[in-house]
Amino acid sequence: MLSYFRWAFVLTVIGLALGAALGWHMTGTISGMLTIFFVCTVLAVLEISLSFDNAIVNANKLKDMQPIWRQRFLTWGILIAVFGMRILFPLLIVVISARIGPWEALTLAAAEPARYAEIMHDAHLPIAAFGGTFLLMVSLAFFCDVDKDVHWVGWLEHRLARYAGVRGAEVVLVLLLILGFSRLLEGEDAQVFFRSAIWGLATFLSVDVLGSFLDSGSSVKSAAQGGLGAFLYLEVLDASFSFDGVIGAFALSQNLFVIAIGLGIGAMYVRSMTIMLVEKETLTEYRYLEHGAFYAILILSLIMYAQALIHVPEVITGLAGAALIGLALWSSIRWNRKSAKADPVI
Repeated sequence: MLSYFRWAFVLTVIGLALGAALGWHMTGTISGMLTIFFVCTVLAVLEISLSFDNAIVNANKLKDMQPIWRQRFLTWGILIAVFGMRILFPLLIVVISARIGPWEALTLAAAEPARYAEIMHDAHLPIAAFGGTFLLMVSLAFFCDVDKDVHWVGWLEHRLARYAGVRGAEVVLVLLLILGFSRLLEGEDAQVFFRSAIWGLATFLSVDVLGSFLDSGSSVKSAAQGGLGAFLYLEVLDASFSFDGVIGAFALSQNLFVIAIGLGIGAMYVRSMTIMLVEKETLTEYRYLEHGAFYAILILSLIMYAQALIHVPEVITGLAGAALIGLALWSSIRWNRKSAKADPVI
């Protein structure tokens, strides 16, 4: 198992060394260096706890992807995840929100981190609405599936699978939630939330249609024999998972480079977990593990919606996801033991 995390360990050593060096450069003191070192470590743990369900969902899609596209996602995808979402994405938010150029945004991050963090915080509402809607559609697409025959929470999943035959049922449900949360907000916030959520819904549906077209009729939801379309789907999915972690990281540090180091280390562990889950076929061995991940996605999406009204600490998000996945793993182990007793090997 440790072989899967070899490169993650290497990146951890390099990243934490860079964090310590950055702390020394910023403060010139041992205590300052240790503080930045500690913050980078906490950010890495935060990223792993928030993204473990992401690794499970990625593994579920990757196991059916064409080998060449699987490899491209595990190589190109990690570059996009680390450099795109952890560095370029926060810069892009500031560029759009403050209406300044990319170089000015980078200068602002280095010279005025407090102002930079303030702009990022102000942009949280549209990001939460967009990402929450996309992840909500991802979770409902899993449960509202007429071909789904394995159910963990039977009383709920049986009903969702039954209603899946109604065309557009999950879209109607999401639209009702968008309208409901929009009514709880006032003035400009209500309009911003509504527009961003609609864009999140439109992005999911567009990627679904585009993926079906690019992959010659294969559904992006199932990613059967996925190629370019499934690759695009996974990239948007990974970005949606990253929104909350990137924004939440500014509660621990206002320095873009410290955040990039910490979250980059965490992203590498998520990649390693994804590879391990695919190659060891863990999802096949533990039948409810995937269900736990999608319930965690559902909870995350609702928390992102709730953050439009109240502040929800990132630790609650991480613990909720970890608890659901842990329960799913425990349920899977119990089911395996019962099956072994029912069908003893002769």
